[in-house]
Amino acid sequence: MEAEIRAREKAVKAAKNERKQIILRLPQSLWDEIAAWAEEDFRSINGQIEYLLTESVRRHKKG
Repeated sequence: MEAEIRAREKAVKAAKNERKQIILRLPQSLWDEIAAWAEEDFRSINGQIEYLLTESVRRHKKG
């Protein structure tokens, strides 16, 4: 029984960490700006884009 519970908890945790892949086309100038900003914040470009999208959704929810 305990092993079953642990397996379910592991599955739930894995589902929360799942990432979806998308193709994103950006103008070079925007890419350069995001890249510079990411460098300032010590993030990868993907990390910076994820951060920006997360913040945007959070602010939208506050409405």
